[in-house]
Amino acid sequence: MNASELREKSVDQLKDELANLKKESFNLRFQLATNQLENPARMRVVKRDTARVLTILNEKAAAAAADE
Repeated sequence: MNASELREKSVDQLKDELANLKKESFNLRFQLATNQLENPARMRVVKRDTARVLTILNEKAAAAAADE
C-alpha cells in the first residue's frame, strides 16, 4: 500500500487498517514461533505498512493541531 493511498483515507479508516495490520503481525509472529511461516518477507511488509499508517496518523494529528 502506498502512502498516497493512505493519505486519502480518514482517521477512522487508518485506525481500522492499523488494527488489522497489528493482528496480522501477531499472527505472523505466532506462525514464526511454531515454524509454520510460509512467507517470511511478509513480516517485513507488514511492519513497514504499520509504520506508514502510524506516520500518516501523526501527520494528520499535527495538521489538525496546527489548524486550531
